[in-house]
Amino acid sequence: MYLIDTHTHIYDHQFSLDGNETVQRALEAGVKMMLMPNVDASTITPMLELHEQYPDCTRVMMGLQPEEVKEDYKEVLSVMEKELSNASPASSVLRPPSSVPRPPSRVHYVGVGEVGLDFYWDATYEKQQLDAFETQLDWAKQLSLPLSIHCRNAFDKMVRILEKKQDGGLRGIMHCFTGTEEEAKVYLDLGFHLGLGGVTTYKNCSVKDFLPNLPLDRIVLETDAPYLAPVPCRGKRNEPAFLVHTAQKIAEILQIPLEELAEATTKNVQTLFQL
Repeated sequence: MYLIDTHTHIYDHQFSLDGNETVQRALEAGVKMMLMPNVDASTITPMLELHEQYPDCTRVMMGLQPEEVKEDYKEVLSVMEKELSNASPASSVLRPPSSVPRPPSRVHYVGVGEVGLDFYWDATYEKQQLDAFETQLDWAKQLSLPLSIHCRNAFDKMVRILEKKQDGGLRGIMHCFTGTEEEAKVYLDLGFHLGLGGVTTYKNCSVKDFLPNLPLDRIVLETDAPYLAPVPCRGKRNEPAFLVHTAQKIAEILQIPLEELAEATTKNVQTLFQL
């Protein structure tokens, strides 16, 4: 079995004590590829270091996660734009003082992410989020890269921007999709894939009700590790190896063999990200 985790943050500090073991558990579980979206300026270095350690089974994306958009967002975006343009390590100016400088290296970014809008907790930086999101959509179009998009409490604003920007050059994943069937259709019509993760296994997740109505060639799998662990691991730190539980639940709902779901979703990711 060959599964791909399209959204995992295994470079997060929560994996500092068992990062190597986490990767090995994933590989043993059949999760043969892990895509890592960036979060902010401070996560660039640990993400690239992990990718350099496991170049065969990890891929990286570059972006500013919406909850991390603050007053200095333009400065942060400038660093990230340079990353994408030059495929070089981040400037040491934005590294934490305790970090060890990394030697020069080359890296290939497979996507722009994690980007998007999130007004769940706070809308203080709404204007900045909207501007940062549009800027990063432009990067994706200019570089012909897929996106990993985060949307929470922002569906209407999200769709207005995507409709404005979509000229055939935008593609990617609606990360951690938990919306309605109508919202799913909107994203599908806009040309995006739906990223299904641990929440899909939760009892109160309505996606299970209309999952059979979704086209299998537009579904991809994710963990969002270390967050949102699936049943039966809910409450634990999530990790890529747990993707199997999500895949098993989706295959059960669709009434297809797990191997068929794995093959279809892996093909979807390989095509979308040109892996």
